[in-house]
Amino acid sequence: MPANWTKRIIGAALLAAIAGGLAWFAWPRPVLVDLATVARGPIEVTADDDGKTRVRHVYTVSAPIAGKVLRISHPLGEQGPSLHVGDEVIANQTVVALMQPTLPGFIDARSRDQLQAEVLAADASIQQQEAEVKRIEAALDFARTEFQRAQTLLRTQSVSAQAFDKAKFEVATSEAALASAKAQVEMRRAVRTSLAARLMDPANAAPSAEPMCCIRVLAPASGRVLKIIQDSETTVLPGAPLVDIGNPLDLEIVADLLSTDAVQIKVGAPVRIDGWGGPPIKGKVVRVDPAGFLKVSALGIEEQRVRVTIDFTDPPEAWASLGHDYRVIVHVTAWSAPDALTVPVSALFRKADQWAVFTDDNGRAKTVPIQIGHRNNRTAEVLSGLAAGDRVVLHPSDRITDGIRIAQRGVE
Repeated sequence: MPANWTKRIIGAALLAAIAGGLAWFAWPRPVLVDLATVARGPIEVTADDDGKTRVRHVYTVSAPIAGKVLRISHPLGEQGPSLHVGDEVIANQTVVALMQPTLPGFIDARSRDQLQAEVLAADASIQQQEAEVKRIEAALDFARTEFQRAQTLLRTQSVSAQAFDKAKFEVATSEAALASAKAQVEMRRAVRTSLAARLMDPANAAPSAEPMCCIRVLAPASGRVLKIIQDSETTVLPGAPLVDIGNPLDLEIVADLLSTDAVQIKVGAPVRIDGWGGPPIKGKVVRVDPAGFLKVSALGIEEQRVRVTIDFTDPPEAWASLGHDYRVIVHVTAWSAPDALTVPVSALFRKADQWAVFTDDNGRAKTVPIQIGHRNNRTAEVLSGLAAGDRVVLHPSDRITDGIRIAQRGVE
């Protein structure tokens, strides 16, 4: 009998152990979650976007005439000003470009024959006019002789006053005709020179293109060379851009923000600038353009953008490494509060038509509807529903329901 009782006791113990194990495995465990504490602190809402730096006043040096601009940056020993990006220039002193007259173009055979015939006609016209000059000179000599004879006869009263006046008139008329004829000769010679110049071709004109005939283009302002637009030697039209000049320390930032963000930004709003390779820099908004423009995003979405101009408030030493057309990321403050009750945005979810969170109520999840105000990418302002010190569930999954047991992840 004692042996039977021992076996029964052992069997009962094994059954109890098995039942306890099954109950332990079947018992619901708390869901592991991440918790955060609702607290008071500063919060700000920013409009974030890419921006770029630019020199506030950029001077573009243009070609004053049509001609050939020599190479601007070249090895030493070659012709030209030898200017490179980053070089310092002085207003009205530094030569930024040299320009030569444009070489004449080639002439087709028909045009050349026509011009040669016109040159021959001009030569004949000159000869004809020179002969006319000789004729008028002979007539003038005769008129002067007659005038002298009339003067002599007038002393002896052998000629009438009318005949004397006529002789004097003939001299004056011949002198005027001679001056006109000589002017005609000069005019026809000039026409002949113009026609001959049109017969020039690049091969004959090249020896005359010397540096002494060049036009020196000077820097309009002091600063540094930001960009050489036309580096190679080429023929340009009047007004063609050659070089950009500006002061690298006279920087500002421009950012094209969404119009929905721009309406909330005021002049003077603080700006945090980062993403440029250095520590964050402080700035402020100095201008919000009154007109927007259409811009297509990288995804092909049409967006209305507004240009916002930003000045640095930190000293130049903080952003001396920045240059013209550098990329930065701007965070423009649209709203801020120094002491607000905040909750992480990752704890929020929608329930019906309002926001809600799961709070930790003595180890169980509790759904709490809340009202929020301003929010940014990380935190939201709590207007009602929560108090400082409340613990909320971050990133609640579909396993979290009202009343379920929860435990903080990572806590034994």
